[in-house]
Amino acid sequence: MKTKLEIAAEALGDLAQRHFPVASLTTYKVGGTAALFCRVDELSTLRKVSAVSQELSVEMVVIGRGSNSLFCDAEFEGVVVQLGEFAQHVDVPTSSENSRVIAGSGVALPVLARRTAAVGLRGFEWAVGVPGTIGGAIKMNAGGHGSDIAGSLVSARIFSSRTGELHEIEKSELGLRFRGSSLPDDAVVIDAVFELAWGDSRDALKVIDEIVKWRRENQPGGQNAGSVFVNPVPGEIAAGELIDRCGLRGFRIGTAEVSMKHANFIQADPGGRASDVIAVMDHVKKVVKQECGYDLRSEVRLIESKKETA
Repeated sequence: MKTKLEIAAEALGDLAQRHFPVASLTTYKVGGTAALFCRVDELSTLRKVSAVSQELSVEMVVIGRGSNSLFCDAEFEGVVVQLGEFAQHVDVPTSSENSRVIAGSGVALPVLARRTAAVGLRGFEWAVGVPGTIGGAIKMNAGGHGSDIAGSLVSARIFSSRTGELHEIEKSELGLRFRGSSLPDDAVVIDAVFELAWGDSRDALKVIDEIVKWRRENQPGGQNAGSVFVNPVPGEIAAGELIDRCGLRGFRIGTAEVSMKHANFIQADPGGRASDVIAVMDHVKKVVKQECGYDLRSEVRLIESKKETA
């Protein structure tokens, strides 16, 4: 008797790759395999993959650049979807009569930051140092340097992988909060509209250069997912400060360690294991709770197969 995944693979045909190595899909560059992987280049293809997954009750996850995701070492027994060309469009106005920008969910934040700054549109410079994409940034209300997605977002087109419906949703209905939103797991951001302000491109590009310089001096490169934990008291108490206070810089388990350059980053070694990254995260949370009294919440999305319950 065929399994649900085997039936799904047959239904998807050439759209799906089986037992796909997922390390290449994230900035952590660790993890096992995905039972099925689909890179979708059209909305109609996304609809088909979603419909097959729903009909067969096969778990489906959508990722962008994987800059905020961590796959477990075991195979993910579902479908991993990466949005392709149809989610890469950018519409930047060239006239001061219009200050609205449209960007696909797969557009990298630094790309949009530079594109808008180059023409003199202000308000998105902060995003130049954030490695994620528009889609993930909206779902978690990504931010930095005193601003966030909510600061300029007008609306977003959201596809439901559960119902197959596509709706444009105003910012006020997205439930945006500090590093989070009310969007459910089945919500897939297709594209979004942003309202920026016209200014001097030289000033905008100067801000971008300053942010890039600060990031290079204060944050590590390599295999990581950026800041791991949400600041427990935004603007007052930073997660990195608490981790530092506990003397955890350089703490290592196996192939993962707390960065020596920034305590809220956890680095993975080349060829590392996701289980080691998770173990370091868990240890940091435990120690900070014991010594500082704060429950740290992870920003990193852990992707693993859901456990079946009797």
